[in-house]
Amino acid sequence: MYLLRLISRNALRHKLRTALTILGLVVATLSFGLLQTVVDAWYSGAEGASATTLVTRNATSLVFPLPLSYQERVRAVDGVSGVGYANWFGGIYQEPKNFFAQFAISGKSYLDIYPDYLLPEAERSAFLRDRKGAIVGRKLAMQYGFKVGDIIPLRGTIFPGQWEFVVRGIYDGRQSTTNTATMFFHWDYINEVVKRSIPRRANQVGVYVVQIAHAEDAAAVSGAIDAQFRNSLAETLTETEKAFQLGFVSMSEAIVVAIRVVSFVVIVIIMAVMANTMAMSARERLAEYATLKVLGFGPGYLAALIFGESMLLALAGAALGILLLFPVAATFAAAMGTMFPVFQVSPLTVLLQLLSAVAVGLVAGIAPTLRAARVNIVEGLRSIG
Repeated sequence: MYLLRLISRNALRHKLRTALTILGLVVATLSFGLLQTVVDAWYSGAEGASATTLVTRNATSLVFPLPLSYQERVRAVDGVSGVGYANWFGGIYQEPKNFFAQFAISGKSYLDIYPDYLLPEAERSAFLRDRKGAIVGRKLAMQYGFKVGDIIPLRGTIFPGQWEFVVRGIYDGRQSTTNTATMFFHWDYINEVVKRSIPRRANQVGVYVVQIAHAEDAAAVSGAIDAQFRNSLAETLTETEKAFQLGFVSMSEAIVVAIRVVSFVVIVIIMAVMANTMAMSARERLAEYATLKVLGFGPGYLAALIFGESMLLALAGAALGILLLFPVAATFAAAMGTMFPVFQVSPLTVLLQLLSAVAVGLVAGIAPTLRAARVNIVEGLRSIG
């Protein structure tokens, strides 16, 4: 108890220095946590992917479509329990800055593959009955104020023209990591219009979403699907939904790596600042350490004093940084809108913040501890006064 009291008094001996050191630790811990959360948000789609869902796309590139006629052939493959399809729409709502994901889907067959999209049965039925119907995620609805019955106008880019969709339902996520920032509507409606305006682009889909019964069959089923269309005009590439999502992440991998590097550089910088603070404190207390040695206190006791003070400052700064991370992350997510459909602080991020603080405290205490342990009693006592 006496040791703890002495450690706390030493830490508060220079209140301004202590306050500034803790402030630096708060900023570093907060920045580290926020950057790690951004990285987690980047990978959220892949992490939330189902192990029993495959995605079949054109083997040449995702921008090339697949014929609608492939659907029944995919469904006939052993191990396949469901098939849906989807097209990226890419429409503009009011102005280009209002970006959010929009997909034209196969209706019931698509929704059956994604049970994590929770939609009241009445709203689901209303959506399936209405060719111009649409469903939107809760996060998207909150951002733009969409309500059931509203008409959402979109200016087509991939599919030119002015389009209008009626909100027939608002879906929630079964889990907190479920994407609720997407708009879905009927592929049949888009296809009907395309048949009249651009016939050559009709009856084509972007990707097939394939449900399988057992995750361990993913490789075999993928190979069987692709084998059916080998040497055709539109060869396919089938992969797990997670691999498909990671393909998008890899396009911006340099950015993700840069964010990770910056987050750890922040910790290294505050480690250097903390080490300097502890070195200054130890230099000022050489006489005290010499006196303690005269009184019979060994190097272990001096190490406990120094490491205790260093850990106290590090953990105090980390605790405040962690507490601030949650409201800051929520504010950041609100400001980003649908750019990050899932943005939440993970337990692993909090653990990394604590471990980083412990590492800072330990490293910062090494040099002053060695100096205090090696201090010559005579030389130390001469510095008194």
